[in-house]
Amino acid sequence: MPQLLNKIAIITGGASGIGLAIAQRFVAEGAIVEILDRNVAEMESAVASLGAQATATACDVADYRQVDDVIAAIHARRGRIDILINNAGIAHVGNALTTTPEDFERVQRVNVFGPANCLRSTLRFMVADGGGSIVNLASCLSVMAIADRFAYGTSKGAVLAMTYSVAKDFLDKNIRCNAILPGRVHTPFVDGFIAKNYAGREAEMFEKLSKAQPIGRMAQPSEIAYAALFLSSDEAGFITGTALPVDGGTLTIR
Repeated sequence: MPQLLNKIAIITGGASGIGLAIAQRFVAEGAIVEILDRNVAEMESAVASLGAQATATACDVADYRQVDDVIAAIHARRGRIDILINNAGIAHVGNALTTTPEDFERVQRVNVFGPANCLRSTLRFMVADGGGSIVNLASCLSVMAIADRFAYGTSKGAVLAMTYSVAKDFLDKNIRCNAILPGRVHTPFVDGFIAKNYAGREAEMFEKLSKAQPIGRMAQPSEIAYAALFLSSDEAGFITGTALPVDGGTLTIR
């Protein structure tokens, strides 16, 4: 029996990378997937590959008005929302001196205001409908530091704090809220970052970044997707307010 048969799942940033891998896994497990993303071309490609169980809507999660309208429309169309995956996010490289106020604000608007907007919009329906499951994509950097991730680490620390708060406040509403703390994941962003910053040294830097995880490699997006599947499923019904590392040992055996 598919684990998410006929569950209605919203996945932000679901048109590429980790979000797309989650959408693929959820569709395979019987879910009806609603993707929110800003990249129209990637959304069209994702929906074409996912088939009839997937729909995509252009939405800037940093804009609470857009989020409210889109999520209300999804609920009206589907009748309920069972799962929210807060995955959309952006990265930034810089320390407290080299990160401009504009860059800091841009990261927080997407990575902090975005999940907060989606939580607020979705929770009102989950409360009225009797429950649901929320998974927030945080990061190992929610609880540790690496060099030059001032804005990004700040944002992911906030995502983890949101997770704990929602888990506590909505426990009696049959709503579970958990976070995944990925280590470095091999996505197109990583390849682009290496190509942009280490031209001519791509293979060397890929190996270096891979070996930064104790397990000796980066995660595949599908491995994060399986964690999201478990936390969203009924099999995880006794799990809430948890931060699940999927990090190749980064947090515990560095």
